[in-house]
Amino acid sequence: MPTPPHPQPVQLDALGPRGPYRTRVPSTVHDVTGAEVARLSLVPPVYVTRALSALRGAEPVPAAQVDTLLAAAAEEFASGTVGGLDVPAYEDLVSRTAGTPLPVVRAATRGTARFVALARSSAEQGRPRGTFAGLAHMDAGHAVWARRGDVFAVNASGNHPGVHRLWLEALALGYRVAVRPSRREPFTPHRLVAALHRVGVRQDQLVLLPTDHRAADMLIRGADRTVVYGGDDVVARYAGDPRVLPQGPGRSKILVTADTDWRAHLDTIVASVADEGGTACVNATAVLVEGDPAPLAEALAASLSSLPSLPPQDQRAVLPVCGLERARALDSYLRLVAAGTRPWLGGDGIVEDLGDGSAVLRPAVHQAASAGAEQLRTELPFPCVWVAPWNRTDGTAPLRDTLVLTALTRDRSLLDRLVAEPTVANVHVGDHPTYWMAPGIPHDSYLSDFLMRGKAVVGTL
Repeated sequence: MPTPPHPQPVQLDALGPRGPYRTRVPSTVHDVTGAEVARLSLVPPVYVTRALSALRGAEPVPAAQVDTLLAAAAEEFASGTVGGLDVPAYEDLVSRTAGTPLPVVRAATRGTARFVALARSSAEQGRPRGTFAGLAHMDAGHAVWARRGDVFAVNASGNHPGVHRLWLEALALGYRVAVRPSRREPFTPHRLVAALHRVGVRQDQLVLLPTDHRAADMLIRGADRTVVYGGDDVVARYAGDPRVLPQGPGRSKILVTADTDWRAHLDTIVASVADEGGTACVNATAVLVEGDPAPLAEALAASLSSLPSLPPQDQRAVLPVCGLERARALDSYLRLVAAGTRPWLGGDGIVEDLGDGSAVLRPAVHQAASAGAEQLRTELPFPCVWVAPWNRTDGTAPLRDTLVLTALTRDRSLLDRLVAEPTVANVHVGDHPTYWMAPGIPHDSYLSDFLMRGKAVVGTL
């Protein structure tokens, strides 16, 4: 049975360098039905400035303690009562506010704990073989793996709890970290930061700074390195700033060549589109087929059409939910973008009104005319996929700007070209869904590529 609604709104304080901070007029956090579930304290710009100054003056988490602290924090996050919330209460709130299906949230809790425990070893995977973690053979000369700064900031999104797995690597590498949570789903970063504080990470080494947009700009400008999540507008805004790593739409894809029978991989294709509720950057938004794409589109639509429409906190839920007004806006946008395509699913609407002010976002499958169709660049926050024909003369051009590409092919020369394509971040060969991830394996390159550098050291003490 779903967890009953919380009788009183949860108080989510900012977690600053001197402890929790609560404002007199907090921001209200609503669930997908519009009910108030939490009150989030937003810090003013001057607070951000002081917090960044405190982080800059603090020492890094001692390297010898990192693994122990991370392991303890992982356990606390996955099973403890943190900030007054036990695990079921935390997961219920995440599901209700983000509209993420409860089973997805539960899996994310376990997955996040695993990434937390392995954050240091994951970060180490990105260290160049020719560098050392500290001073070693100085007189002979060697390379040291050194930070590019001291303070790392995260301007987080709220589409999936898993976005908070990555920044732990910065903490493990010695950065002091400031996290700006999404006001849509602040519970995961609040729980993670509070868990790390509880096990011994100092408050001046890690802070949680909920802010409005003006203060968020100050946070980004004041940090040495920042990861910012958002859409194409965010990517364009920070494209020229070497201190900012924009994380935009994934536009993940699947390619099926003529030497592969897609029927044997249909479950993987369906899962790539709909797993995680279809909301993650690693969900497939396009499937390109060498030959006639219609049979695959038809089979994909048939599978996705059977998914149930349920409130997000239902244990059987698999599809995302949002407020009814937003759902209708997304439906209108999809109809506009999909003009000229062949709808296999969702052509008559993707909104399933639950009668409580919220709506399920039903899957959509549309067939585009060509691999170069503009629709293939459209990524929406539910299982929405564009199926299009692909041929050898198209080459790799339609597959560019892709976070994850699952290639169902036996063509080794094609795979070589896909791996060599600079704008394809990850290639999964064969029956591996686009959403597959593991600690130590790069997501969008190694984060340490952005945070660290090799520095030559030679001399004698």
